Amino acid sequence: MTSAPVRVGLLGCGNVGAALVGLLATQADDIEARTGLRLELGRVAVRNLARARAIDLPTGCLTHDANEVVNDPSIDVIVEVIGGIEPARSLVLDALKAGKPVVTANKELLANVGADLFAAADAAGVDLLFEAAVAGGIPLVRPLRESLIGERVRRVMGIVNGTTNYILTRMSADGATYADALAEAQSLGYAERDPTADVEGYDAGAKAAIIASIAFGVNVVAGDVYHEGISGLTSDDITFAHRLGYEIKLLAIAEQTDDGRVGVRVHPAMLPKGHPLATVRDSFNAVFIEGDAVGQLMFYGRGAGGGPTASAVLGDLIDAAGNLRSGSHASLGRMPRAELQPIDEVRSEYYLNLEVVDRPGVLHAVSGVFAEHGVSIRSMEQEGLGDEARLVFITHEAPESAIQATLRGLDDLDAVDRISSMLRVIAGS
Repeated sequence: MTSAPVRVGLLGCGNVGAALVGLLATQADDIEARTGLRLELGRVAVRNLARARAIDLPTGCLTHDANEVVNDPSIDVIVEVIGGIEPARSLVLDALKAGKPVVTANKELLANVGADLFAAADAAGVDLLFEAAVAGGIPLVRPLRESLIGERVRRVMGIVNGTTNYILTRMSADGATYADALAEAQSLGYAERDPTADVEGYDAGAKAAIIASIAFGVNVVAGDVYHEGISGLTSDDITFAHRLGYEIKLLAIAEQTDDGRVGVRVHPAMLPKGHPLATVRDSFNAVFIEGDAVGQLMFYGRGAGGGPTASAVLGDLIDAAGNLRSGSHASLGRMPRAELQPIDEVRSEYYLNLEVVDRPGVLHAVSGVFAEHGVSIRSMEQEGLGDEARLVFITHEAPESAIQATLRGLDDLDAVDRISSMLRVIAGS
């Protein structure tokens, strides 16, 4: 006897939603054969009913009223891919309260009000699944919340924004300037007309908040994440990184200290060329996980795009439908508010690039500032710039607070014309 189909209500039919519709049409028979579940597209909410669409939709399924889809008693599961916080938050809450599982790809929503939504899902006894919200088609959330649930995860570090990785690849491999690489990324559709969310690290920061919440079982929101972007990087930084044996990547880092505090940050960093993340190029994403028992793991693949993201949504949709039929759900449990580690307490090695007056005694004065603040120099290079000189330092590991004090001290020296750049250096793996 064939069970009744699981009817899907889709909120949003842009790149991801349209790709999901295509997957449901082509994969339905295989999914049913493998799982016994027949997924059927029931209703689709869109902003513009008159817009021409390159996909075939069931007759009469389109509506501009998302509430109509959520409240339709014939709809069993809701997929939310409209993005933003409102009305997505209200729609997801209404669906959960009505006992309907929700699958979402909305990183902004989860990074800001995820804890409230997880609690609502638990109270209703239904799923809230979000594999596609962090790294597109890369399976990451499910391994963190299921396969590694018994693991003491120490650090999750990743390249989770394809736009910035494309820009840095062009600067590193082809010698492009930041401006030219950004313009190319925009022409290819990787970067928006206003690229701020990508290049200043806010997109990666939202994903880092979700990763930290799942990896450490605490509530981390987007506002908890320390951000630095890549807009200040220059070709000189890339050149010196290569000379010293490093690649520069925009990293999202979430780590837990021995006392249980959580540090979450996004910033460009110098990675040793031998580190697995250093070889991730173009618009690809990768996430590197370090745990006590499992050691090191890396997940790699397309982090965005309609097809890869829709694939992750479909995987969650199958899980949600199966759990709905069996009367179970996947719970994240109680998430207490995270106790955060301030950025000032983070320890790292550092790269500093200074332009100084080329005269006797300058190196001694500069070295004295490092020593005054307890920062040990691991290596130093000097090159002439006419009447000036460039000094490039790599430090031993030091707390962020000591480096910031050193930068202030260097800035006060008459002999220092400019601090060109400061980058954190990731130790070799």
